Amino acid sequence: MPRQLTDNTWDSNFTARELTAVSAVGFEPVGQVLGTAVFNLGNTGAWDCPGAWTTVGGPSSHWTPSLAPLAKAVHAARRLALARAVAECRALDGDGIVGIQLTTNHFFSHTTEFTAIGTAVRAHGRIRPQQPFTSHLGGQDFARLLRAGWVPTGLALGVSLAIRHDDWRASRLLRGRPFAGNEEVEGHTRLIGHVRKEARERLSLDARKHGGGGGDGIVVDEVSLEVRETECPGSETARDLIAEAVFVGTSTARFGRSRRPAAAGPLTIMRLEREH
Repeated sequence: MPRQLTDNTWDSNFTARELTAVSAVGFEPVGQVLGTAVFNLGNTGAWDCPGAWTTVGGPSSHWTPSLAPLAKAVHAARRLALARAVAECRALDGDGIVGIQLTTNHFFSHTTEFTAIGTAVRAHGRIRPQQPFTSHLGGQDFARLLRAGWVPTGLALGVSLAIRHDDWRASRLLRGRPFAGNEEVEGHTRLIGHVRKEARERLSLDARKHGGGGGDGIVVDEVSLEVRETECPGSETARDLIAEAVFVGTSTARFGRSRRPAAAGPLTIMRLEREH
């Protein structure tokens, strides 16, 4: 349930420096906002192993399932948590959310909580956005962005998941030949490269959809990669590798200023010595 504006007391996850920086560019905090969503997530495969029997990008059998529905669900869960944080921002009469942190907590085998937490802020002036903006930038970076002539338009997310079954080549290299020397595991390289590339592409698409048309650029600060291993039922040696890449950024757009503001003028100092 969205929080309601009750009094002038606010809470925030700003540090003292962040609070000072945000206030200096014409914004004030109105309260900490939180959005959460709990999803039941899982992947069902075919035969004994859900992963492809070849490297990512190569040919695979027709029954190889896709992780696209799972990636879509993970993205939707984060978007839902973010939307609920924005709803709290509106209830507090805020103009945007600064310093958004997206986190996940795993409860059971397939149950995951997605949270979005940040500080809602309100502009001092009369010009206010039609809808609250969202940004993962902290208070000081948010202030630097505004001073340089940029404004955040929205949080952008890129999520990609891919699965690969370790075939006999990789299994022999990793388990059967532990002293074979240093060499590349090509299948794993392709798997990780694939999810990172796809997550970056989806970040750009998400910025165009949720970031005010995409703005002029995306400030990307958070890039995470998780690779987990699952054993295949009915086999003592076969396994699947699941790679998940998440890109988080803030879509930005230029406003008003065609160049950087002029630097402060020289400080005039008057001597305080007495004349004789």
